[in-house]
Amino acid sequence: MPLFLFFTVCAVLMLGYPVALALAGTALMFAGLGHLLLQMGVPVPFEARMMGAMPNRLYGIMTNQTLLAVPLFVLMGVLLEKSRVAETLLDAMALLFGTLRGGLGISVILVGMLLAASTGIVGATVVTMGLLSLPTMLKRGYSPALATGSICATGTLGQIIPPSIALVLLGDVLSNAYQRAQLAMGVWSPKTVSVGDLFVGALIPGLLLVVAYIVYMMAVAWLKPESAPAADRDVLKQELGHSGSILPLLIKGLIPPVLLIVAVLGSILGGFATPTEASAVGATGAFLLALANRRLNLPMLREVVFTTTKVTSMVFLILIGAALFSLVFRAYGGEELVKEMFEALPGGVVGATLVVMLVIFLLGFILDFIEITFVVVPIVGPVLLMMGLDPIWLGIMIAVNLQTSFLTPPFGFALFYLRGVTPESVPTSAIYRGVVPFILIQLGMLGALALFPGLATWLPSVLR
Repeated sequence: MPLFLFFTVCAVLMLGYPVALALAGTALMFAGLGHLLLQMGVPVPFEARMMGAMPNRLYGIMTNQTLLAVPLFVLMGVLLEKSRVAETLLDAMALLFGTLRGGLGISVILVGMLLAASTGIVGATVVTMGLLSLPTMLKRGYSPALATGSICATGTLGQIIPPSIALVLLGDVLSNAYQRAQLAMGVWSPKTVSVGDLFVGALIPGLLLVVAYIVYMMAVAWLKPESAPAADRDVLKQELGHSGSILPLLIKGLIPPVLLIVAVLGSILGGFATPTEASAVGATGAFLLALANRRLNLPMLREVVFTTTKVTSMVFLILIGAALFSLVFRAYGGEELVKEMFEALPGGVVGATLVVMLVIFLLGFILDFIEITFVVVPIVGPVLLMMGLDPIWLGIMIAVNLQTSFLTPPFGFALFYLRGVTPESVPTSAIYRGVVPFILIQLGMLGALALFPGLATWLPSVLR
């Protein structure tokens, strides 16, 4: 029954029903079925009394201080997107690096990294970079595959570079899973893992990915100069509408977003603020940046608030549906079933981890990170953590895995986002070819994390 429940939810989602309603509706149907069968005297393994915990779960969700970071980080990202901070930053970086072979590509990667750290939302980063940088790269003679591949890959950095919305949600779910795992093992004073721990753990892998992207861009520019040609600075200035020194533009475009990111991450790393408090700093800073750029007006503010409310409502509605699904899954004995299945797999904890990573990778083709975080992680997380895995390492592995899934043809979400803003002259096959090297880089990062867990766990252990 637990497996049937899981596959039914996946089938309902693939039929196109809203995620939150699919989770809650399917779970309620199975709960009603279990109660009915028990009333009829059919011996089903359903503990109906567990459903009494639902009100407390809903209250816990709505009063969760950690999840307050979600609307604030979303507000920060939308404000930066609407205030055109990325456009100014991209112009400055293009003028700085554009005269080098592959320089525009390096500029896109660096700006995308900063934008991903600022917004934390994959779709927003990919669409913004596609609209701003793709026409310029194509006009300067860049290979369509290289241009689109670098934009897609850079956009997915929003999954791993903090302050990422994905890491906020994943941190909260893993924290609950870690406590459940320890209580199941008889540890009555359980250790905790926080969103801040995941932020710190993601820094080294995220920066290594950025370095690897830049090295690849430089290698292509060196081996195939026609794919990433250098641009003339005067021509670039004329095209971008800037004259004189690039220093004022660089200061205006680079320093404010960097200071904002440093303020957000620095307050967390330095122990001065929790992620929730830091998100308030980020939202206030984004508001001041929009005000300083003279982009803030009532219509834009209305649109920003509406978008933030819509995204936040979606997240919390999915979380409520996922909490109901998880409760019914456990009422049918699903957690014990998953534990038995993992223990029966060859290879022990290594085999179980490989299977989970493969399932998450495949689910990334049809589900967004929010659904995977709220549905899959609460099921497999406690079992894997009981087998001795580090929660921070597991969280970073899941984040990088989903990042790779969202980039993989033919179903990667990042590919769909970019295809929507790419000129018809660029074929879809070029986008697919362009992302392949970056997928290999990310798979290499997954392998490096598997062989050297300290890449994710060392920095959090030092800063604790």
